[in-house]
Order: sequence, then C-alpha cells, then structure tokens
Amino acid sequence: MKTHKNGLFLVIGGLLLAFITAWVSPGSPVTTAVTRPTPNVKRYLYVATPGVRNYLGYGGHGIQVFDINNNHRFVKFIKTGGLRKDGKPSNVKGLDVSLATNCIYVSTLEAVQCIDVTTEKILWERQYEGGVDRISISPDGKTIYMPSLEKEFWTVADAKTGDVIKKLVTNSGAHNTIYGPDGNYVYLAGLKSNMLNVADTKTHTVTKQVGPFASEIRPFTINGSQTLVYVNVNGLLGFEVGDLVSGKFLHHVVVEGFNIGEVKRHSCPSHGIGMTPDEKEIWLCDGANNRIHIFDNTVMPPVQKTSILVRDMPGWITFSIDGKYAYPSSGDVIDVKTRKIVATLEDQHYNGVQSEKMVEIQFRDGKAVAAGDQFGIGQVKKQSKN
Repeated sequence: MKTHKNGLFLVIGGLLLAFITAWVSPGSPVTTAVTRPTPNVKRYLYVATPGVRNYLGYGGHGIQVFDINNNHRFVKFIKTGGLRKDGKPSNVKGLDVSLATNCIYVSTLEAVQCIDVTTEKILWERQYEGGVDRISISPDGKTIYMPSLEKEFWTVADAKTGDVIKKLVTNSGAHNTIYGPDGNYVYLAGLKSNMLNVADTKTHTVTKQVGPFASEIRPFTINGSQTLVYVNVNGLLGFEVGDLVSGKFLHHVVVEGFNIGEVKRHSCPSHGIGMTPDEKEIWLCDGANNRIHIFDNTVMPPVQKTSILVRDMPGWITFSIDGKYAYPSSGDVIDVKTRKIVATLEDQHYNGVQSEKMVEIQFRDGKAVAAGDQFGIGQVKKQSKN
C-alpha cells in the first residue's frame, strides 16, 4: 500500500515537473494550451435608421447592430437622438466612427450626435447653422467635415467637443464629403456644381477642383492613393471618372442593357457607387431596375461585367473591411466573390432593415480597434501625388 502511494506521488510529481518545464518553454505545445489565447475579433455592422429618408418602416429610429461573423444576425438596438421640432425622428444623413474619441457619429438634417461606442450613451448632440448632410471624419479621428444641408458651406468641427473650427464656403450646394485616407485632403461635392472641390486640411481651404463632369455630382468614391475619383451625376445610369492629380475629367461610363426608368428616391438613375477594398471592381447602384452593376476596374475605363438583382431600390453601397461582403442600402448582404445574396438584414421583430448609412466596427476585448468607411473607398494605399 505504501509502495502504491509512493508510486502515485512519483507519477503526480513527474507530471507536475513536466507541466512546469513546458510552461517555461516557449516552444512547448503546453505553452499554447495554458497561455491566454489571442481573443477573436468581433465584427459588427452598425446600421443607422431612419437611413432611407425618414421612413421608420425600414428599421425604426436608432442604430441596428448585426453580427458579421454570425451570418449578420441581429444583435441589439441602440436608441439615438435626432428629433425634429415636431418630435418625430429626423432623416439620418451620415454615419462615421472615430477610434480616437471612441465614438460613433450620426448626422441628421439639423444636428450631429456623438455616441460613445462602449457605453452607447449620447455624449453630445449639437445643431449647426445650415443643418448637416453627409459627414466625414479625418483618419486620425479628430476632425469632422460637415456639409450644410445643400447650402453654401461646410462646417469644420472638433470631433471630441463638436466645437466649430472653421466655415469653408464653396457656394456649391454642400452635400457629400470624403476625407482622404492620407488626411491631407478632403473632397467636397455639391448638388449645385459639376466640379469636385478639393480642400487642404491644414488650412481648410479649397486648393483644387476636378472636372467638369457631365452634370451635378451625387455620390462618389475615390481610390486609396487619392489619384482617381468615380462619380455619379444627375441623369446618368453609370458613372464618370476624374483625375484627382491633374483635375481633369477622364471617362464617361454608361450601363449597357438596362433602361434608365423611374426611381423612387434621389431623382438620379445611379445614386450609389463603391469600390472593392482591393480596387479591382466598381459596384454601381441602379435605382429603377433594383440592380447592382459590377465593373472591372483593372482596366480603364472600367468594363461592365455582371449585375445582381436586389430586393428593393439601392441608393448606396459600401463594403466590409475585408472586402468579403457588399452592403447595398436595400439590406441585402452580398458575397463579393460568388455574387450571391447570403443574408438580408432583419431587426429583432424580423422586419427588413434598409439604410444608406452603415459601417463596420471591429472589437477586441470589448474595445473598438478598427472601423470601415461608409463610402466604399479603395484601400490600396500608394503615395499620393496631390
């Protein structure tokens, strides 16, 4: 019996010694077992509503959150502000994220809300002269460019406080805005101009124009090196291309095989254009035909490849950070590689969710560590020639 016990102690002691040896040895398999594993990145799609005009039937009033890693299943609903004088929800015009402030920003017709990503509490909500359209935040997360609501100017504000830094006057009908990935330039499109203004972010003044394009500029996107711009314009089922370096108009691209037709919203045949993160394709919205048209962007001008039927009129499109999924505003989730619709966004009551304002946020250990963009801009970054 005594020998049995001694043998048992020897076995246990040997195992303990082996465990300790393995624990201090970085190359041991046991190290992997007992060392805290790198936490998985959680990926969520944040969808602001009402993101189609002020229609509450497409997701109510707030931010719908979906789990990208779990077939885009509904996760939670975040209540937001943004009320009109009559107490009804105001149209959401833009959605952006700053990792520097750990906040998500929602612009409405009248104001901007700053919402803490972690606590989901509204830190501030401020109204601005002239209203607010589609905002864009600097890559360092410190500065917001706020177009007034189709008026003469953009408001430049501090992302932490909302305080106004400067008013930038263009007299172009301020509308869509893209902050360049290098942080040096911001691109300003107005509903009353066929020229794209380029502002220097050090001085917050317009230093260049690109165009003229065939008509007034609607949604647009740029490549990661900030050398090319792809624009929707009024009256065109298709898009045009401009050179951000020289400022010249380059190409006029028309969708083949489809008629322009009548659209429900925006009065523009193609309202929504995005570039896959690898910049190999342009995805274009077709409002009348409920289609997304895909173009090969490895050649210039881009060449039409195929089309995808979606469940409702698309008025915007963007992509997941990894480029695996395309997100048209119709609420369809499209696998970029297979062209198949793999999910549709639904809220907690299984109602279809649609919005032209959505963005991916990634988390590690409960902290936001990465954010996508709402504009479907290219992510192939080379040195800008601007």
